[in-house]
Amino acid sequence: MSATVTAILPTWLSTGSRLTVDTMAESEATAVDEDAELLLRVAAGDDSAMRPIVERWQGPLINFFYRSLRSVEASEDLAQTVFVRVYRAAPKYEPRAKFSTFLFHIARRLLINEFRRQSRKPLETVDPADLTGATEGREKLDLMEIEEAFELALQTLPENHRTAILLFKQQEMSYEQIAESMDASVTAVKSWIHRARQKLKEQLSDFYPNAS
Repeated sequence: MSATVTAILPTWLSTGSRLTVDTMAESEATAVDEDAELLLRVAAGDDSAMRPIVERWQGPLINFFYRSLRSVEASEDLAQTVFVRVYRAAPKYEPRAKFSTFLFHIARRLLINEFRRQSRKPLETVDPADLTGATEGREKLDLMEIEEAFELALQTLPENHRTAILLFKQQEMSYEQIAESMDASVTAVKSWIHRARQKLKEQLSDFYPNAS
């Protein structure tokens, strides 16, 4: 397997890939939450303040939903629903936590409802056009194989484990923020992420033999 292909293996399996998150969280604790201020403006009647919120969070929300649903259309629809709910909740919004915590609390609830509403569908085939960093020939095939194996492994995780590690790795939320968005304790969140990593390592051992 080439060095390029090996380089794209999921960093989610490593406990050392989030070294800057804690320091980021510390600085953010005293920083002004721009999105919270924008939503307060929406609550005051300034609908134009909703636009930068949508522009900033549309991509992350779609990615969050897609990791679990494997459907671009469904992910886009749910992301749109999140923004509708955020807009409707604006008059009662109180910035007691980071805006991202508030946002993904809504997203997680919608994701759970979606799982309950529909029966699970077979995973879609990975579209090579959606993959980046691959080259021609065998290397592209290797990359597709790894990506598909990773998505399959992600689907084997319990819903709370999958959501926790998605928020931790994909959205770079702290344990405390995840705990608040998932209505769980920090201890539980740490356990879910640890178990998710271990399960993913087992599932991807052929591609990531030296994971520790």
